[in-house]
Amino acid sequence: MSLSTTETAIAQGDVRRGKQTFPIRGYCAPGFEPVRRAFEANFENEEEFGACTSVVIDGKTVVDLWGGWQDEACTRSWERDTIVCMMSVAKAVSSTCLHMLVDRGLVDLDAPVARYWPEFAQAGKEGVLVRHVLDHRAGLPILTEPLHPRAMFDHSLMVGALARQAPLWEPGTKAGYHLHNQGFLIDEIVRRVTGRTLPQFLRDEVTGPLGLDYQFGLSLADQARCADFLQATGGTIFAARNGDPSKILSRAWDQLPDPIDLNSQEWREATITSASGHGNARAIARLYGALARGGELDGVRLMSPATLDQAITEQHNMVEIMMDRPYHQALGFLLSSPPLVWMGPGRRSFGHHGVGGSIGLGDPDAKVGFAYAMNKMHARIDNGPRARRLIEAVYQSL
Repeated sequence: MSLSTTETAIAQGDVRRGKQTFPIRGYCAPGFEPVRRAFEANFENEEEFGACTSVVIDGKTVVDLWGGWQDEACTRSWERDTIVCMMSVAKAVSSTCLHMLVDRGLVDLDAPVARYWPEFAQAGKEGVLVRHVLDHRAGLPILTEPLHPRAMFDHSLMVGALARQAPLWEPGTKAGYHLHNQGFLIDEIVRRVTGRTLPQFLRDEVTGPLGLDYQFGLSLADQARCADFLQATGGTIFAARNGDPSKILSRAWDQLPDPIDLNSQEWREATITSASGHGNARAIARLYGALARGGELDGVRLMSPATLDQAITEQHNMVEIMMDRPYHQALGFLLSSPPLVWMGPGRRSFGHHGVGGSIGLGDPDAKVGFAYAMNKMHARIDNGPRARRLIEAVYQSL
């Protein structure tokens, strides 16, 4: 929901980094000027090329900014309706759909996945619980069955292989970030329970009712408004591909083309619900704005406050073995996990980041929904200084 012009400070201006100019557009409510200054500082002092950020406080949008360029050649300015791949921000979006089914009594977190997906009860997975899928303890971070390098674009092929896959550890005993496979697992549970794909359920039950510009599987028209994703390799998880074959992270890419073109039509049309979601900060901030208010916004209820509280309850705080990093994990959502993923000072903040810097988060105590999306990846494993600067500015403004 946008604020009226009488309630906003319209942002129309340019900032510079060296000889390059970056147009800044949008608005912020009085009192939230630190967020605009932080957004501008990311262009002036960091490697920002194109980005958007948005803040929702108790259901009301107080910041909606976009700026820079959709492409590295700086020929297409970032517009209000520009969308971009937000990578693993998708994991929390997909998990929200599954929690909605929990809220309706259609899925039990402590039930075996095989209750809903009978073919899954193979190769020692009878005891894998729904909660293990959400908190990365299912033991299925990679597939060991050889498939072709475009298998991830074929949902039925991937879920068939996941049904046959034996866990790499006893489910529930270890955590390993299910980089790509979590999306397929959640999607298949949603399909078996509702008869709809997760992208269909998301559109029907979440993004449609709330008016959120976020989706999996873009039409050609929507692809035309995508910002180029300016990919980095060194210092990121992409650098692990073709690395030490004894490390599971190096195997996480086996079902994707090498190299993977994140600007290709194939990727933009993909329904990899752990990674290929495209949208903008406005959409993700409104989603978290709803969750931070106990699951309701503008008369649309996604889930009850009790289900939301259950979803963001800590499941473990251990070193996950995919990337050998400490993760403070809830059910499909991360909790603040500094220094890798910092979500502000909120005691109960929850959310999810995406490789390169994008992030969405909610703070139920402050009723804050926040999101940041960008097209220029930072070359580092943590969530980086750009998101942190914005999050600090949000809390400075409260």
